[in-house]
This record gives sequence, C-alpha cells and structure tokens, in this order.
Amino acid sequence: MAASNDPTGFDKEQIIGMAETEMTYRVDMFNRLTKTCFDKCIEKKYKESELNMGENSCIDRCVAKYWQVTNLVGQLLGSNRPPM
Repeated sequence: MAASNDPTGFDKEQIIGMAETEMTYRVDMFNRLTKTCFDKCIEKKYKESELNMGENSCIDRCVAKYWQVTNLVGQLLGSNRPPM
C-alpha cells in the first residue's frame, strides 16, 4: 500500500468505497422516508394536482418524526453524528 497524505490513514480506494456506501445508505433512507410518509399522508384517490393543506401538514410532521427517530436510533447505536 502506498503512503498516503491523508491523516486518517485510509487510501483513495477505501475513501471512495466509504463514500459509495454512505450514498447508498442516504438514498435508501430517503426512499424509505418518502414511501412511509407518502403512504401515511397522501390520499389514494387523487382529486387535485397539488397537495392540500392537511397533506402538507402531515408530510411536515411525518418527516420531522422520522428524523427524530432516526437520530435517536443513531444515538442509541453509538453514532454521534446525524444520519444526513
């Protein structure tokens, strides 16, 4: 392994691999959040092309609660950084 100027001691391939893993994690989390809040807040019979006030409020609350739970689980598992 070649010497690295990176103070963390990781080489370029390791850093790229970690970045790819992080991006995969973030995309998966976003997709789960979107599906969860959509299923919970949006009526299945579309009446309008825009979200109504109740749907907007529900989405706001759902996303906020999702982040709170995600951060709490991260803290319980020992991660000291927010998920995104």
